[in-house]
Amino acid sequence: MKKSILSLVLAVVTGFTATAATPIDGVKKEVKTAESTVTWKGYKVTGSHYGTVALKKGALVFDGDKLTGGEFVVDMTTLIATDLEGEYRTKLEGHLKSDDFFGVANNPTSKLIFKKVKASGKNSYKVTGDLTIKGITKPVTFDISVYGNKATASLKVDRSLYNVQYGSGSFFDNLGDKTIYDEFDLVVDLAF
Repeated sequence: MKKSILSLVLAVVTGFTATAATPIDGVKKEVKTAESTVTWKGYKVTGSHYGTVALKKGALVFDGDKLTGGEFVVDMTTLIATDLEGEYRTKLEGHLKSDDFFGVANNPTSKLIFKKVKASGKNSYKVTGDLTIKGITKPVTFDISVYGNKATASLKVDRSLYNVQYGSGSFFDNLGDKTIYDEFDLVVDLAF
């Protein structure tokens, strides 16, 4: 009898210890990729170009109604320009997918993993994450707002950090009006 009670007590204590050491991961909400959009805009001395790229998969993590994490994979093969048509569009898309820019043949996906999420207001958060482009991972900080089953974020990305050098004044001199600015914008609208 004493042996049975001792075994029961040890089992309960071991169970509580294991439970206390296990972190609470929160609720993972998968992103509906077909209903979500990622819009990009790049700038050059003589103007800008813009378009879209599709999410391959993604999820946001919540503790109750508080955002605590996220992870996303972007399908770089879906990169398109929506500000041009015909031959000019085809040329720009081909150039953006080439090794001059994103090297899509060798790097078909890019990835973002949230590392730190801090509330900055009602439904608003400041996120620091690891962004991987062309196999290079660098930290990025941005704001995200969450309302119900939707979220919106805006990011500025410095392409020079990811070895995207073409037309960059950071790498080449005397480009004049052929200069393409290093920072480009991403606007992300998520449904989950």
